[in-house]
Amino acid sequence: MQFCLKEDNLESSCLAAFERRSFKSMNYLLAFVVGGAICVVVQILMDNTKLLPGRIMVILVCSGALLSALGLYEPFEKWAGSGASVPLLGFGNTLFKGVKDAVDNEGFIGLYKGGFTASAVGISTALLWGYIASLVFKPKMKS
Repeated sequence: MQFCLKEDNLESSCLAAFERRSFKSMNYLLAFVVGGAICVVVQILMDNTKLLPGRIMVILVCSGALLSALGLYEPFEKWAGSGASVPLLGFGNTLFKGVKDAVDNEGFIGLYKGGFTASAVGISTALLWGYIASLVFKPKMKS
């Protein structure tokens, strides 16, 4: 058992190390299940309604912001981990938290600055990788 810590009570330190590894594995599984469940709900919306994908994305972002405003998103995110923070629900939460913090610190102008400040890194990364993909794969318009 090489992952055990060297202590007087070797058996309890080995158990603690095993529990940490097991807990981490469960976090991955829970994130996968929650993210997958969100994707299933979106797929059901796409298949059974006439909503366009852009409108569904707006619904997800607004739902994340609304859940955050009601104080429900943070406990959900703590429980689900990356399964809740990575999808578009998490983007809505990020926008809301950014606006809320900026309004608290800067007043009314924070209403306009907060969302951009909080989500700038994610948006910039998406634009950069989208541009790189367009250089590599030569995009074409659907006919």
